[in-house]
Amino acid sequence: MRRGRFITVEGGEGVGKSTNMALIQRELTARGIDVCVTREPGGTALGEALRGLLLEDGAGPVPLAELLMMFAARAQHIDKVIEPALAAGQWVLCDRFTDATYAYQGAGRGMDVAAIATLEQLVQGALRPDLTVLLDVDPCIGMSRASARGELDRFEQESLVFFSRVRDAYLARANATPERWCVIDAGQPLSEVQTALSAGLSAWLEGKHV
Repeated sequence: MRRGRFITVEGGEGVGKSTNMALIQRELTARGIDVCVTREPGGTALGEALRGLLLEDGAGPVPLAELLMMFAARAQHIDKVIEPALAAGQWVLCDRFTDATYAYQGAGRGMDVAAIATLEQLVQGALRPDLTVLLDVDPCIGMSRASARGELDRFEQESLVFFSRVRDAYLARANATPERWCVIDAGQPLSEVQTALSAGLSAWLEGKHV
C-alpha cells in the first residue's frame, strides 16, 4: 500500500487555521483522498490532557517543561495517530507540528534551537511534513482577530513582541526550505486567502501527480 502524505498548517494566532484547514480537507476529499485531520498539541487522550495544561490561563509550566510537554504529546501523537494513518495510506492534515515548536518555544521563548533539533530527531526519526502551509499575517492583525473571538488562552496573552519573533521564525524556516512550504498572505479578505490557498495546494498536488 502506498504511504499517505503528511500536510501541516502553521501560523500565529488569529490566522484562520481552522477555516482554512476545512478548505484543504474538502479539496483533498474531492480528489478521493482519505484524510485524517488532527492537531497539536493534542490528537490523543494524553495529548489533549497536556494541551489543557499548556493552554490553561495562569503561570503555566516553565519554558523547558513546556518544550518537553510539547514533545511528549507529539511522541504519543506520532505513535498512536500519525504513523498508523500514514502507513495505512491515509493522508494526515495536522493543525501545527514541530515548526510551531521552533517558532513558539525556540524564537518565542528563547529555547535552544539545538535542543529542539535533538528532541525532534529523538521523537520523530525521519518523519517530516511533505507540505507545510504557512498562514502569515501581521501579529497586530492576528491578535485583533484572536481577541475578537473571546477569552484568550495562555499563549494568546503573550506580547506583540513575542508574536513578532514567532512570525519571523516561521518565515525564516519557510525561506530556508521553500520546496516544503506554501506561504499564504492571511491578512487578505478570506475569499482571497482561500483562492490563493486553493491555487497553491493544487499546484503542489499536481507536482506530486496525485
